[in-house]
Amino acid sequence: MSMKFIIRALLLGAVLSFGSVAQEVMLDRVAVIVDQGVVLESEVQALISDVKRNAKANNQSLPSDRALRTQAIERLIIKSLQLQMAERMGIQISDPQLEQTISNIAANQNVTVEALRKQLAIEGISYEDYREDIREEIIMGEVRRANVRRRVYITEQEINTLLELMEQQGAEQEEYRLGHILIGFPSDPTDEDITAARDRADKVLTLLNSGSDFKKIAIASSSGNEALEGGDMGWLNINAMPTLFAEAVLGKGKDALVGPIRSGAGFHILKVMDTRGIEKVTVEEVNARHILVKPSIILSEDKAKAMLSEFKTQLEAGEVSFEELAKEHSEDPGSALRGGELGWADPNNYVPAFKDALAQLSPDEYSEPVRSVHGWHLIQLIDRRIDDATERKKEDKAYQLIFNRKFSEETENWLREMRDAAYIEVLESK
Repeated sequence: MSMKFIIRALLLGAVLSFGSVAQEVMLDRVAVIVDQGVVLESEVQALISDVKRNAKANNQSLPSDRALRTQAIERLIIKSLQLQMAERMGIQISDPQLEQTISNIAANQNVTVEALRKQLAIEGISYEDYREDIREEIIMGEVRRANVRRRVYITEQEINTLLELMEQQGAEQEEYRLGHILIGFPSDPTDEDITAARDRADKVLTLLNSGSDFKKIAIASSSGNEALEGGDMGWLNINAMPTLFAEAVLGKGKDALVGPIRSGAGFHILKVMDTRGIEKVTVEEVNARHILVKPSIILSEDKAKAMLSEFKTQLEAGEVSFEELAKEHSEDPGSALRGGELGWADPNNYVPAFKDALAQLSPDEYSEPVRSVHGWHLIQLIDRRIDDATERKKEDKAYQLIFNRKFSEETENWLREMRDAAYIEVLESK
């Protein structure tokens, strides 16, 4: 018996082994086999329900249920592959770190966690399901950063070229809100694959030029990551979007259709949903200090958090200095000897939990203990400032714009390569 059928038999056996109660309970079933994992029918239906709920809220029409199901399954296949890789890499998100992230999400929306839970309940979303969705999003973000970052190479010439372009454009540059449809082909396509994809792209463009709904077609037909969001890529600076896109949309007005544009991933069709000017290149910087405590077999999560809470109480009472505590207890070798001080930095350089905590602080204020991927932090914001567009900052801005563009491109390539190399079997319902 082939490995394919052994895996399938094992997975199906796990789901169908409770046949004695099948008449009493409608059991979940395996919808897709994805390498060593599965996608369940309940997951497919839950994602479809989410898309339909969002579409209704935004008065957005949707394609057929069959097309919607195909896109939902594709999204869940990509999700499963990333989570399986995370498991192999040993990436885990602890409950305290997860709760900290949710607290930050609520704070950014100017609501309490309790208010967030109530809003989820009104929308018919289980808090536990929401909590696990956030955990998976954090994990997938870590997997992408770990695997894609090393694929991004930026030369000094690229930075200098962009700096010259930014100088030519002046302080004000345009941003575009793009709609994106990708008619994809495999990573090593045949001539027939390319011809078939081009034909499909031409047909899609004909439909769009005839007035068809862009978002509806994107949901039905696009292979892009943002397909279930109607192909909406959000606002992109002209220098941060893929070079192919920038050259194609530069100077185009609202509602313009562009494409098909060929890349290594397939044929792209773009729609300029809107344009706007952006502010001068200025960067908020923060000067902060922290004490990092890492949980271990000896020091539990709760004890590490309690230790930092006690430090905060002592600091607020004036019983001890931050410098002394950091030098004695902080496990961040880069800052401990400096009394925990991190120096002036762009907050985007910090991991999300640390950045979000800083955003809530006023100068001289202490945070509650914050859990990040590195451990537990006690943070004090020393000050914040808005830095002007110095030459160094212009270079940093240029680097970040190029990095964001290349990271986005390489993420698409990495996901496609992982998808092409995986064993996938979609099981049709009987």
